[in-house]
Amino acid sequence: MNKLIITCLILCCHFTTMKAENKTIEIRVIQTSDVHGSFFPYDFIDRKPAQGSLARVSTYVKKLRSVYGDKLLLLDNGDILQGQPTCYYCNFVKPEMPNVAASITNYMSYDAQTIGNHDIETGHAVYDKWASELKCPLLGANMINTSTNKPYLRPYTMLDRDGVRLAVIGLTTPAIPNWLNERLWSGIRFDDMTQSAKHWIDFVKTNEHPDIIIGLFHSGRNGGISTDQYEENAVIRIANEVPGFDLILYGHDHRANKEYITNTNNDKVLCLNPSSNAEYVCDAIIKITKDNGKVVMKNVTGDVCDIRQQPVDEEFMAYFKSDMDSVNAFVNRKIGTFKNSIHTRDSYFGNSAFCDFIHNLQLKETGADISFNAPLTFDASINAGDVHVSDMFNLYKYENQICALRMTGKEIHDYLEMSYALWTNQMASPSDHIMLLEHNGNGHNGYGFKNLAFNFDSAAGIDYEVDVTKPTGQKVKIIRMSDGRPFDESKWYKVAMNSYRANGGGELLTKGAGIPHDSLKSRITFESERDQRYYLMKEIEEAGTLSPQPNNNWRFVPESWTQPAIKRDREILFDKKR
Repeated sequence: MNKLIITCLILCCHFTTMKAENKTIEIRVIQTSDVHGSFFPYDFIDRKPAQGSLARVSTYVKKLRSVYGDKLLLLDNGDILQGQPTCYYCNFVKPEMPNVAASITNYMSYDAQTIGNHDIETGHAVYDKWASELKCPLLGANMINTSTNKPYLRPYTMLDRDGVRLAVIGLTTPAIPNWLNERLWSGIRFDDMTQSAKHWIDFVKTNEHPDIIIGLFHSGRNGGISTDQYEENAVIRIANEVPGFDLILYGHDHRANKEYITNTNNDKVLCLNPSSNAEYVCDAIIKITKDNGKVVMKNVTGDVCDIRQQPVDEEFMAYFKSDMDSVNAFVNRKIGTFKNSIHTRDSYFGNSAFCDFIHNLQLKETGADISFNAPLTFDASINAGDVHVSDMFNLYKYENQICALRMTGKEIHDYLEMSYALWTNQMASPSDHIMLLEHNGNGHNGYGFKNLAFNFDSAAGIDYEVDVTKPTGQKVKIIRMSDGRPFDESKWYKVAMNSYRANGGGELLTKGAGIPHDSLKSRITFESERDQRYYLMKEIEEAGTLSPQPNNNWRFVPESWTQPAIKRDREILFDKKR
């Protein structure tokens, strides 16, 4: 009997041990992306409360940390250094101060970040300093140091949570050379994301033996610029073609999304995108069961969560009060007066005072014959009355410089043909839309432009007509130079534009004008020392009081069709307010 009892006790202990070794761990993963300076629940540009902010994300994360402890991972996916005056102030006005983007992510205890294209747009001096101030790893596996042929940033980071080894591999869109001047990314090359993902997932599996692999990609779902060397947006391709990822968190295209992709191994990969401006977060739950140290089960679920109704973290706000006060003092400074209001929405339907104010500044600063410019914000205004520093971020959204390039008249014509093809419909009857629209939720009643409005370039310095009854490639008729000289397609002209466009952004110079990308650099004859916003601010300060007016150098024809169509589409996009 004693032997039987002892045997039973031994078996009981054995099964208890086996049960103890079979352990399920739950890990929560929160991701932000494309925060664009939305740190505080206040829009410093329009000087009003903002719905999204890391101050609200902080509340959401603190609640979850009270439950999960260190089994909560907090990740960011880049484009955090540019967007609000908060960023501009510490990047360029007071660069000696600690970068608030680093201070805030350190305060919130982020576990890793990936660099984005707009972070790189700030230039080496800014993003290298920011990287040095971060307490978490900054990732970019496909950003290669051309001197060492090794990643410029860390390719991945390993995190250990309750015995679970997690690898986070960071990648960023390789299309950066198509948008940014080389001096901003000197000493770096950007490799194809899919090939880099294959290399680093194999490396991590072989050398780190992770239980879970997370992709943290500053890249959109798909589409965008595609060349023989790379794709701008490669998330779906990687999810499909690179087995091993359990979760892919991405951004860049500002489109909230949740989907499962079945890869070539027939495994499901959860892909999440939280959109932009800290209004949403990706929230994933990883459940993993290990038996004797071996993974026997794992399950990944998640969603995109709205945090706009989360309460503001008051401790966060108190901690960063001095930063907010400094930025408020900066943006509230009066720089001049406008006698009339100007609106980007006017730019889609003809000449606009908003767009032409920038055109005229570009012509003045460069001495160019012709200027190209597009509205950089879908629907922005500067109202009549006092103009403050904050208004400059509505007038010009990005820290682009002013450039001038040599272009032939034929290239100028073809450039405009592509621009207006992105922008206008081919009207077959007077009742058709004049704008190229789709039902995508961006405008009034859910309608918006089919393409990105910041690629809708108009021109100054030439008089021209756009016949919207004609097919793509035959819409634009250039009549003359605006000073009365003839326009000659065989002649060379000096053309002003922003640095994003001059370096190939939007592909209007390459696909439109037909200029090879590798020859753009040799075409540039002028580049401003400071960003566009600096010169616009200087222009207003020197003038004191201005009354910006449209140049009236181009129009849509035939007007018997276009004028009623403009009225209809204006109401579809913007309601009847103006």
